[in-house]
Amino acid sequence: MNSLDPSSAARPGTYALLSCFRLAVTTLLLSLLLAGIPLTALQAQPVIDNVADIRMPADFNQVEFYLVTVDVGDRVWDNFGHTALRMVDLGSDTDLVFNWGLFDTSVGVFRFATNFALGIMNYQLGVSPPSWEFGRYQQENRTVWQDRLRLNNAQKRTLYQRLAWNVRPENISYDYDYFYDNCTTRVRDYIDEALNGALADGSRALTQRTFRDEVLGHYASVPLIGFSLNVLMNERIDQRMTQWQQMFLPAQLRSQLQRQGLLDESEILMEFPAPQTQPGGHLVSGLMALLTLGLLLSVRRASIASFSSQPGFTLRWPQLSYRLLGLVGLIVALFSGVYGLMLSLGWWLSGHQDVHANVNLLLFWPTDLLALGMVFSWLLKGRAYSVSTIRQQIIVTYLVLHLMAALVYVVMALFGLSGQSLGTIALFVLPLLILFSLVSMIAGIQPVRSIRWG
Repeated sequence: MNSLDPSSAARPGTYALLSCFRLAVTTLLLSLLLAGIPLTALQAQPVIDNVADIRMPADFNQVEFYLVTVDVGDRVWDNFGHTALRMVDLGSDTDLVFNWGLFDTSVGVFRFATNFALGIMNYQLGVSPPSWEFGRYQQENRTVWQDRLRLNNAQKRTLYQRLAWNVRPENISYDYDYFYDNCTTRVRDYIDEALNGALADGSRALTQRTFRDEVLGHYASVPLIGFSLNVLMNERIDQRMTQWQQMFLPAQLRSQLQRQGLLDESEILMEFPAPQTQPGGHLVSGLMALLTLGLLLSVRRASIASFSSQPGFTLRWPQLSYRLLGLVGLIVALFSGVYGLMLSLGWWLSGHQDVHANVNLLLFWPTDLLALGMVFSWLLKGRAYSVSTIRQQIIVTYLVLHLMAALVYVVMALFGLSGQSLGTIALFVLPLLILFSLVSMIAGIQPVRSIRWG
């Protein structure tokens, strides 16, 4: 007989039990890719077969279900929060927490990260005692809310049956999806099934928010990650969400359930300060653009220093200015090259559609990593990078192509020629890339004559 027995679900000791979004971001850092976003329609829950085999509580008046909402944490992987479902059966003295944030790490972190990048994301339902579940959040200093779900006995029966079906070995795993099938949407869908679709019916209105808005808002406390995600995500996450879709976030699920009068007996099980917002990566990029503009304004005509030199342009106060240019160049080359590599490999190898055909590839090129040699020359020598005339022409041509691609990006951003949100990057990042290319092309390279004796 199938029942809600914790022994039928994965044990915490066997699988790493983390918040539902923790692995998504941790693996992003390892695999340099973000999870996919299939924009599919709502799908009905699988049929519960062999309902008669499920051992039901004798009295559903003794059964209560509670929504458990965990606030964001102060680490990268905790920035969306977490949702779980608690079931208390006083008749059988049962108290269990159902958590859809389990994943198997027995294959090794690197192998798991590779699978994740390729679109192979298997999560599982885990069942644990409240003391174990809440103890983790106490250690992580994360606020936890608990709200009783207002369900009648028939609705409790439906939800109980779904949970009993879910803990069966053949049903315990599911294909994780960052926005559409995660620990929070599992709870949302099961509650909606118990309510016979009433939750979905009351959540069809469009919001003013997009998936990109929510991602960037939740990563305000870790600006480097927020900046990176803004670069890596394509137009698939720029659609306005419905209230139903917005409930992929734990706080939004709780808010919508409260709005529809489906929660009561709210209590805060533990409370801690929320992470503080930090200055955004786009602001840093804007400040670097101002510094690069200053370098561009310091350009002056160079004198011929030796027989091998050719006349051209240089920067004033070269020992300082070229090292500043090298510092800016180091950041630009690393970020542009790495982002370009991530976007290129993601489009080529990954099954995640949200990293395919990203317009930001116009700006971020994998080949920008080759500029590190020139950058370190500026940093170490405090003067222009000396190259042959042929190499100088190749570098200038490369930078001109960069500028032409940037111009195309500007046109697309100004006239809305792409469904992808380009405004923030066009405003804060594009000026830096353009100014850096101009300074590098005008004063960063010193062509050297090839002298022949004879």
